[in-house]
Amino acid sequence: MKSNLRIISVVTFLLLAAASGYYVTQLKFSFDFEQFFPEGDEDLEFFRDFIENFEGDDNFLLVAVRREGGVFEQGFLERFHGFSLDARNLPYVTESQSLTKFSYPLRTPFAITTIPAIHIDQPERYAADRERILNDERFVHNLISADGETLVVFLKTKPSIQLDEARELMAALEEMVNEQYQFAEYHYLGRPFFQQELVDMQKREITVSAIVSGILVSLIMFFIFRKPWGIFVALISIGLGMLLFMGLLGASGRELNAMAALYPVLMIIVGTSDVVHIMSKYIDELRKGEPQDRAIVTTIKEIGLATLLTSITTAIGFASLLTSKVGPIRDFGINAAIGVIVAYVTVIFFTTAVLSWFRADQIMKMGRGQAFWEKSMSWAYQFTLRRPTGIALGAVATLGLALWGISLITTNYGIINNMPRGEKITEDFRFFEKHLTGFRPMEIAVFAKNGHQATDWEVIREIAKVENYLKQYPYVQAVGSVTAVYKSINQMMAGNSPEAYRMPESEQQYERYQRMARQVPKLNVNVLLSEDGTKARITSRIQDIGADSIKAMGERMDRWIVANTDTSAVAFQRTGTGLIIDKNAEYVRRDLLYGLGMAVVIVSFLMALLFRNVKMLLISLVPNIFPLILAGALLGFLGIELEAGVSIVFAVIFGIAVDDTIHFLSKYKLAKGKGLSREEAMKITFTETGKAIVLTSVILFFGFLVMLFSIHPPSVTIGLLISLTLVSALVSDLLLIPLMIRWMMKAE
Repeated sequence: MKSNLRIISVVTFLLLAAASGYYVTQLKFSFDFEQFFPEGDEDLEFFRDFIENFEGDDNFLLVAVRREGGVFEQGFLERFHGFSLDARNLPYVTESQSLTKFSYPLRTPFAITTIPAIHIDQPERYAADRERILNDERFVHNLISADGETLVVFLKTKPSIQLDEARELMAALEEMVNEQYQFAEYHYLGRPFFQQELVDMQKREITVSAIVSGILVSLIMFFIFRKPWGIFVALISIGLGMLLFMGLLGASGRELNAMAALYPVLMIIVGTSDVVHIMSKYIDELRKGEPQDRAIVTTIKEIGLATLLTSITTAIGFASLLTSKVGPIRDFGINAAIGVIVAYVTVIFFTTAVLSWFRADQIMKMGRGQAFWEKSMSWAYQFTLRRPTGIALGAVATLGLALWGISLITTNYGIINNMPRGEKITEDFRFFEKHLTGFRPMEIAVFAKNGHQATDWEVIREIAKVENYLKQYPYVQAVGSVTAVYKSINQMMAGNSPEAYRMPESEQQYERYQRMARQVPKLNVNVLLSEDGTKARITSRIQDIGADSIKAMGERMDRWIVANTDTSAVAFQRTGTGLIIDKNAEYVRRDLLYGLGMAVVIVSFLMALLFRNVKMLLISLVPNIFPLILAGALLGFLGIELEAGVSIVFAVIFGIAVDDTIHFLSKYKLAKGKGLSREEAMKITFTETGKAIVLTSVILFFGFLVMLFSIHPPSVTIGLLISLTLVSALVSDLLLIPLMIRWMMKAE
């Protein structure tokens, strides 16, 4: 009967593996800046209302073409102009703008006509064209670089372009740029390019992390077991758990986002931890002379229960991320929690079924390795006996140093921090930051008050004031609004002198320009004015100077506007994609503390049920809060900004670190339950469980270090922080738990 149950279990998992293999091919990937919007935020609701009146601020794609020595060369200008015209026919492009298509209005005695900004077919006029253009604030950093060596085509795309559409657009654009026009140097910036490149990065990250983690675990299993069957059982169990998890994600239709690269590493590491604990206990029971059936039953009873608790607590740690307002973080939390349970179910039902067919000598090579572990664990136990004062003082000193490090944490992160290393997308992002406008949109919504229209003199004058104020900041570029219409007319009336690009000086002159503007039928201001004329927008782009720096600048701007504009006629409010994403900085700390607080409470409840002893509850919590404090200290000392992606470190650390504590205290409780004294129970705990938690911690350390191979900076940071702090969790378990047991449970 037992043999039949084993066969049924193995066959069931093999069938599930086959189904999962199919659903893995159905995995969906996505990347969208809207994913990182903090749900429920009042500024987000305002922004959504704002874009309903106008349009989104990220429905664009910029193509920068650079020519060393300058763009004012006839052959280059002719090619570039042809490209800017043909770009209108690209899929999902609704508009194309470039400097070669722009014309200045020219007033003549008979009518208003136009002259081109660049006289492409008259090279003798290039010097004058260049001088005029590079002194025109509308163009510099926007459609041409300040050094005159880069021209930009602005492509307006359909709103909320999706991944498949973005791929189609980028493929057509690449063919046009490379094959048709053969530009030597070009750079992209915008939503379609980001979507394509960052999703491709996600796929690469998942593949690389799975392969490297698999190689690493194979090496570790070789050094642990030294027997083909032991290595085979371990690797099949771990690989099966990961396959079932990824298949489940594919079957459920859940989209994978920027955090998905962590899944293979996480599943391999969690699965390895469970497998090592189960197989180590099974081998220990066989070495005591127990028959295989009884050994597997004892393993499931003793380690299976502890592993169930560790899986639940790990899942709770990940589930604490559900308190985040950021969608990808919540998705990672729930997916990781599901993955932990999948790994546990696989080990308990599949691994134990397969293990029960093998003897100890078939699974693991016996010999000097076992003696080494016994000697090492005995030394660690004796160290806690000999050096209690030194351990306590070291813990207090480390805690003080860690609190100092936490005080240094900053949330001044930038978009560049999330860009993949060594990739074209990052190179292009830096190029636009250095030579042109940068990416971060910054919008200011304008509301006319007390019966005014947004184009009334009383309102337009205040808009111009705010625009001029923005231009004082060197990192704010491409400032524009409906005032551009009247500034352009004023410039035209002054013979297109660059200095005349400003608002008219009197209301009477402004009203005259308004009448002239109404006579231009193709004047398109609908993206700058609402249909009812009561709302307007000031658009700009701000360089990636950091979320906290931008917030401080925004607060200064708000104070200046209140103090220097006529608030009876007009109101201003900052908004835009960049501001909404930066709001995450305000929520990260709060959500992190709230989520971890909930996790600690739930885990405390489980510990209370397990140990039924308040003292043991306290003993179990201290070693797991310690690594969290150290992780925060590392953020401060290493100058790593705390942002939404990095914040998951704390949930991972708490969820995984508590595992070893449960295994250690569970073994201690079992030993005490057999009538052993406190020190005898602790010594046995070191000898039997100490080895397993050291092995799993080593695996965890190197497993997360695999993320150093990532090209995604937050993933590298996460891997480094988790690896280092999990070492501190191991040290806390082996040194602080014995110390606290002796201190708090002296009567036993």
